Amino acid sequence: MRITIVGLGLIGGSLGMALKQARGNELEIVGYARNADVAEQAKRLRAVDRTEATLASSVSGSDLVFICTPVRAVEEVLQGIAAYTPPGCLITDTASTKQQVMIWARKYLCPKLAFVGGHPMAGKERFGIEAADSSLFRYCAYCLTPADWTDPKYVEVAKNTVEWTGGKPFLMDARQHDYMVAGISHLPALVSAAVVAATAGSADWPIMAGLASTGYRDTTRLASGNPKVLGDILSTNREAVLHWVDEFSRVLAELKAELARGNGDLEDTLARVRQARQQWLEGRANQQCSQ
Repeated sequence: MRITIVGLGLIGGSLGMALKQARGNELEIVGYARNADVAEQAKRLRAVDRTEATLASSVSGSDLVFICTPVRAVEEVLQGIAAYTPPGCLITDTASTKQQVMIWARKYLCPKLAFVGGHPMAGKERFGIEAADSSLFRYCAYCLTPADWTDPKYVEVAKNTVEWTGGKPFLMDARQHDYMVAGISHLPALVSAAVVAATAGSADWPIMAGLASTGYRDTTRLASGNPKVLGDILSTNREAVLHWVDEFSRVLAELKAELARGNGDLEDTLARVRQARQQWLEGRANQQCSQ
């Protein structure tokens, strides 16, 4: 089975490493990156077996193509590979928003080529091929949004491939995906950035920086992400993100009011929030133990 990975950053590199670790010589992993140095490093890390110099040659003869680029680059890649990808090949992506990607897939692939949108719920604050990790997807939810013209047999191929990486496939609608992920992924990234912007912009920041410890580090981790990737995510999921920003602002205003009243309401709210988070953590631990 020949698999092509277009885009050899954190996600693309980690996919290649995970697939080779799981299936070994059963798979031939072909990589493509615009930067020749990145392509060479991917080979050194054994994320790919070989690389190709052009997008067209990289997908020639492939059974499965992963597009692992920032969201807005997906359209260009789909347009660039449509004429060179063989019939019977499945195309998927790893972008963090899905509705716009599905529109592009219909425009360039339908009905000739099968497409299943994908989004692994995994990542790091570090990015680039040097951060690639074969265990990145282990126990993580991996969302799949099949195109309506795609034969169900290709959905099974996508699910099986996700399981090879250690991920857990979740089939869902693209609109549902974007709404939910805006709340649990995109909103936290914005909040993380806002905390850094608010504190680092203070005249007292030089002293505060020396005092900041693990709580500040953990709260602001997502602010270290790739600005280009995050910018693409937010701009292609604007409506859903704005909804969750409004909801967050409403809750923050309530917390502010409770703090101002000073009558114990804030402590009760914090207790409920702590319980909700503990239940979530316990659920995650149980899911991992059941694997």
